[in-house]
Amino acid sequence: MKSRQSERGLYDADIDEARQRVALVSGEVPVAVYGLGKMGLPLAGVYAEVTGNVVGVDVDESVARTVNSGGCHVEGEPGLAELVEERVNEGALSATHEPTAAAAEASVHVVIVPTLLTDDNEPDLATLRAAVESIGAGLSEGDVVVIESTVPPGTCRDVVLPLLCAESGLDEGAFGLAFCPERTSSGRALEDIRGSYPKVVGGVDDESTRVAALIYDQVTDNDVIEASDATTAECVKVFEGVYRDVNIALANELGRLTDDLAVDVTEAIDVANTQPFCDIHTPGPGVGGHCIPVYPYFLTEQVDYDLPLVRTARAVNDRMSEFVVRKVDQLLADRGQALDDSTVLLLGATYRAGVAETRKAPARAVARHLVELGADVTLTDPMLEADDVASWPGTFVPTTDVETDAFDAVVLLTAHDEFESLDPAAFGDAAILDTRRALASGTHDRPHYALGRGTK
Repeated sequence: MKSRQSERGLYDADIDEARQRVALVSGEVPVAVYGLGKMGLPLAGVYAEVTGNVVGVDVDESVARTVNSGGCHVEGEPGLAELVEERVNEGALSATHEPTAAAAEASVHVVIVPTLLTDDNEPDLATLRAAVESIGAGLSEGDVVVIESTVPPGTCRDVVLPLLCAESGLDEGAFGLAFCPERTSSGRALEDIRGSYPKVVGGVDDESTRVAALIYDQVTDNDVIEASDATTAECVKVFEGVYRDVNIALANELGRLTDDLAVDVTEAIDVANTQPFCDIHTPGPGVGGHCIPVYPYFLTEQVDYDLPLVRTARAVNDRMSEFVVRKVDQLLADRGQALDDSTVLLLGATYRAGVAETRKAPARAVARHLVELGADVTLTDPMLEADDVASWPGTFVPTTDVETDAFDAVVLLTAHDEFESLDPAAFGDAAILDTRRALASGTHDRPHYALGRGTK
């Protein structure tokens, strides 16, 4: 167990900074990473690569066992399995399902657990609170806590700091607390952590900011930007997500103009974006994942101001699934067929191409609306198995088993590589809606409707 006056703590301006850097990268300063999910395990692996002394913490005991055996439960991250195996074998990385015990041994505590939403779209900090309480129970003077979980602005100041003080019995200023927004994407986590973008750090006091900057200067090959405080750093990540949500909403509204204006909206967007002050995103069937559709609520539920633009953008993107279904209905009606007497194939159920993640994927809402209107829905996705969408409306069929000419309508929702080579002619006489503009025109020039482009 650490003593309350830990000699390994970095939160001490009286210690030479060069000496602190050496202590960090030599393994003298033990690090604990709390949360070994899709972003947490890559982060633990990089920290182990840098410091040589990391314990990963996950309350799922099977996850800890897998990591300790040199295995990797996170799929789809290039280089991660090899990194975990190497660092475990050399003793630089281990795992446990006991967070308090890990906290008692560590001097740098990095939290990267999920912050989800309740059914009422309110931020749910329960998992973060549990991790912070466990850290507080083992916290020592001089320790540093870094929150990477995306949280509502003000969380470090108003929630995390009081909890750490209460659980540890330490006063503010006896330990460091900073926020460092996670800026990684599924499928490229190691690349992003190591330096795709500048790291941002902000502490609850100047010393916390200094120590966090020192730590991440070793973790990343990119720049480290010191924000004024933790709340500013928290805003950075939330604002990034809100910007994208609002921008996508604009693109989606513009994409609906294709028919009325008889114009390829995506072409107009591409040309407009050649002007350096214009950066419009591209239309799509909605917004999915654990980030963009979630972060706006970290603001709308946190402040008294109504934020009408943010709320409207969220509504626009959520309603795109209804637009897709109306377009399918229209395409079928144009050929004299009723939606409630039709079979519909949905190509893609993950929220993004190449990523086996279905959280808030637009495909689920599209499937639900279609089933509610009486359509017979089949889903297929090369990244998934039936169990991954067991609770979804419709029937899942492996991509290799799909009879492409057996449907009245086909909707491409996720532009997986496996779908880009599909010839629209393979779908026979089906009405085709391509929401990602990924299908080719076809060897037989089979016309199909592409969102933002119209019939091609």
